[in-house]
Amino acid sequence: MLQEQMEAKLIEALDPERLLLVNESHQHNVPANSETHFNLIIVAEAFAAQNPLQRHRAVYAALGDELKAGLHALTMKTLTPAEWEAAGGEVQNPAPPCRGGSKADRG
Repeated sequence: MLQEQMEAKLIEALDPERLLLVNESHQHNVPANSETHFNLIIVAEAFAAQNPLQRHRAVYAALGDELKAGLHALTMKTLTPAEWEAAGGEVQNPAPPCRGGSKADRG
């Protein structure tokens, strides 16, 4: 299962204190049981000295094979433990709504 594989790679690469990876593929125009659209909230000390772009690059580096193999969308929120605590653990990462169809259908 792709989701479990992604979680394992993120744990190995970033040693997160918190990791929430949600498959949101069912909200998109893809076949049933697809694993193409994910939403990630990850809290790791490894992000402490990094700006948001560097944090995203670290996640992309950990998931490079998956991105090349068909992972279509990854919405993410990357936080340090201090940022998580400052938010009181109330962190959300709403994904943009699916526009439906394919680009060809939008004419």
